[in-house]
Amino acid sequence: MPCGRDAEDFVTRAAGRLHRAPPDFDAPRGDHDLNPDWLEPEAGRRYKPAAVLVPVIMRRHGLTIMLTHRGSALRAHSGQISFPGGKVDDGDSGPLSTALREAQEEIGLAAGHVELMGYGDAYRSTSGYLVTPVVALVEEGFRLSLNPFEVAEIFEVPVAFLMNPENHEVQVRLWNGRLRQYYAMPYDRHYIWGVTAGILRHLYERLYHP
Repeated sequence: MPCGRDAEDFVTRAAGRLHRAPPDFDAPRGDHDLNPDWLEPEAGRRYKPAAVLVPVIMRRHGLTIMLTHRGSALRAHSGQISFPGGKVDDGDSGPLSTALREAQEEIGLAAGHVELMGYGDAYRSTSGYLVTPVVALVEEGFRLSLNPFEVAEIFEVPVAFLMNPENHEVQVRLWNGRLRQYYAMPYDRHYIWGVTAGILRHLYERLYHP
């Protein structure tokens, strides 16, 4: 188990181990990591580029990561836990631009409070998106304004909890007639799973694996 998950250690690891530029999409991570038999049927499938902001909040008591509960009226993944983010628009200059725009639109987080730390591994989802995680440090003092249609709630989880592999459960459910394995990180009353948990798991592996 990796040790020393204090703020300074996390920031140092992020500076040395995250991608300095958006990662190559040739060999993305994704839902197929736990379901390798899914790769062959999806060969040749075109994925829509997307980006999410992984907001690491510098609190006085330690680092946290901000997550959202998606609005119940959304057509896709309603009610699930996610990062601020969405598909890359034509006017976006790259994943960072997308992540900052979506964070402003969804939760009112101003770009001036956000400092890029680096990029996580690209993540391929079964819903047809190729997601770039944009990991950023957010200092205290920001103000938020939720878009009630897109976001029902915001909450924070300690980095020490999310970067502890003992909290990374592998669960199974039936999905489209197939058994699907996926990561889940239940925290308090929040059930973090699927793509969001997968991105967090890959962040842990990139920062803390040898």
